[in-house]
Amino acid sequence: MIAIVYSGSRYAHWQLAEKGGISSEFKTPGINPFLNDEKFIQNILHKNSELINYAEKIKQIYFFGAGASSKERKDIVATAFTKFFRFGKIVVENDLYAAALASCNDQPGIVGVLGSGSNAAYFDGKKVKANNFGLGYILADEGSSNDMGKMLLKSFLNETLPEELEQKFRKKYDLDRKQILDKIYRQKQPALFLSSFVDFLIENRLDPFVKKLVCNGFNNYFQTYILPLKKQYPLVPIHIVGTVAANFENWLHEVASSNHLSISTVIKEPIYNVLTYYFNKI
Repeated sequence: MIAIVYSGSRYAHWQLAEKGGISSEFKTPGINPFLNDEKFIQNILHKNSELINYAEKIKQIYFFGAGASSKERKDIVATAFTKFFRFGKIVVENDLYAAALASCNDQPGIVGVLGSGSNAAYFDGKKVKANNFGLGYILADEGSSNDMGKMLLKSFLNETLPEELEQKFRKKYDLDRKQILDKIYRQKQPALFLSSFVDFLIENRLDPFVKKLVCNGFNNYFQTYILPLKKQYPLVPIHIVGTVAANFENWLHEVASSNHLSISTVIKEPIYNVLTYYFNKI
């Protein structure tokens, strides 16, 4: 049995599978070694009954996640997993590599992630080429749910939300200025708090303010990540994966077109394609 894990900061999507098909599929809290330590990851594993039931049967675990961008951070995940999956071989890679496997089919391409965080890179058909884009939720993550949550909260606190949208926001969240600032600046994992507000944007996608906010985020994303890569690699296709890209796919294509770009593939949950990729290698 193999386990495929694709994780953002909010959720980790798991698939446990054998050659006959998927044995179990579920989500846990996100596993991000930039935000979480080994103890936190072990607590997630030990609280999930599915993982406890299958732990000894799983022989290979492929983990792909945000924050797994260096050997030190990959080792945090690998160590926690090794202690839990005693008979399994552990492979830890970043989420961009999973995106490349899911969308490129061993062919070169520009691969982007638009989920709880954001990033992009060139994939040569075998490896993701390193770059300096991954600056985290404070300095970067343009176009991500974290970034959009930040912009929504800023508008709410600055009282620039349209009145109807502000009323909906207050009804849904019942948050005041003090509570918001406390969660961002004093409590743990503010990125998760910021990312959670993408649900509000999805629910209110028909509001013109929401479209403008989302499209501005996408434009910043293309300007920051995709256009510089396209200048270096003008002939390869562009693939974008992630829940934000998929939930606002029409607007993503619209903003891409305004930047003279064309997106070949948008994939909401790359884990399914990654599972197929590894099954085909068996």
